Amino acid sequence: MDQPYDVYQDRCPTRMVLDRLADKWALLILDRLRDGPVRFNHLKRDIAGISQKVLSQTLKRLERDGLISRQVFPTVPVTVEYALTGLGRTLTDTVAALAHWAEANMDAVLAAQKAYDSIAR
Repeated sequence: MDQPYDVYQDRCPTRMVLDRLADKWALLILDRLRDGPVRFNHLKRDIAGISQKVLSQTLKRLERDGLISRQVFPTVPVTVEYALTGLGRTLTDTVAALAHWAEANMDAVLAAQKAYDSIAR
């Protein structure tokens, strides 16, 4: 029997998933993996400002949630590649929409913040 989930209930496990997906680093990683597998160091170079530690932690969480897969290649040094799983691919349009919405609407957000701040003083 399927368990009914209600995201509005405080003990619902869906909140953990929403928390993960609301993380900026998780969104950027998922969006970067949209076009295919990417190596760890390539992700680190592509996502400006992310530390190696935060990248590693976020990748582990996404892997644990079944959204990405990790493949290790026996090279010297070891090469590690990450890819979206089937479940992760179900998020690609949503993740891209969120990530790129911010780019497309940043001027409007900054203008709204400026207007609010001028009134709130």
